Amino acid sequence: MDYKNAGVDIEAGYRSVDLMKRHVMETMRPEVLTNLGGFSGAFSMESFKNMEKPTLVSGTDGVGTKLKLAFILDKHDTVGIDCVAMCVNDIACAGGEPLFFLDYIACGKNEPEKIATIVSGVAEGCKQSNAALIGGETAEMPGFYPVDEYDLAGFAVGIVDESKLITGKDLKAGDVLIGIASSGIHSNGFSLVRKVFNMKREALNTYYESLGRTLGETLIVPTKIYVRALKAVKDAGIKIKGCSHITGGGFYENVPRMLKENTHAVIEKNSYPVLPIFGMLSKDGDIAEQMMYNTFNMGIGMVLAVDKADADKTIEAVKSADEVPYIIGRIDRGEKGVTIC
Repeated sequence: MDYKNAGVDIEAGYRSVDLMKRHVMETMRPEVLTNLGGFSGAFSMESFKNMEKPTLVSGTDGVGTKLKLAFILDKHDTVGIDCVAMCVNDIACAGGEPLFFLDYIACGKNEPEKIATIVSGVAEGCKQSNAALIGGETAEMPGFYPVDEYDLAGFAVGIVDESKLITGKDLKAGDVLIGIASSGIHSNGFSLVRKVFNMKREALNTYYESLGRTLGETLIVPTKIYVRALKAVKDAGIKIKGCSHITGGGFYENVPRMLKENTHAVIEKNSYPVLPIFGMLSKDGDIAEQMMYNTFNMGIGMVLAVDKADADKTIEAVKSADEVPYIIGRIDRGEKGVTIC
């Protein structure tokens, strides 16, 4: 008896590392001090020592049950982007610059080509956010996961000068809410999505004129990474007073997280176009409007609060990062919370 007979192929693990090296190397930053394959990743903080109060910010998350869609479609090159996005968007939301990322893949059987494809997506997400992929782990767990399934999660670390943390403390009535368009459902709410739509491959490969693509292609679109857009706003000299990444819990849970006491967010739902996939979900699943806004991003993946005088400048800055912004509401005085009208 040996480890391979027990279901763990060490040689496959070595081949996975070899296949993913090219993708990983494309994410490197000058601060990275270690090579792929070590026991840990090292990242120099030397270039940040001139910050007044350098502050680390971190984020961790997974892709969730959207992975079930990847299994059915046998498409594994974009879920890594989702994984990175869920972590680095939270860091950017706090005003931070993502520095490095680590991934964790657990699978029933290590298929080196599939693992390398997953990591290619992780690397792409890291490139989009200028984060180095400095390490990770692939765990082959026979008997725990089905042989053709895996889980994917990650962890990111960023940095910000303490004085530039986005905390909501300077919010005031009259501030403007800028929404940045999402690419689709992103990586939240898929347990409900899978209850509404037929998850058979034939159904997912059905083309819909309203979507402009198949259902499966629409659902698998990776999460937007907003790091560059928020950096563009800050580089334009605009103070972001509050920021909310619209993930699980939709608007009702996430928007209040950026507010201070005695401020209330008002979002005008007709101020931007809701993506067609959300209309399909609502109709086919008989989902009430309030529940839609309490579950999904409804076409807005990130919400920024800025001074009214900075609204137009913010719009231009977001556009310069090739993202689509909308003025979607305002901050009022009142109980901490959000009204969608």
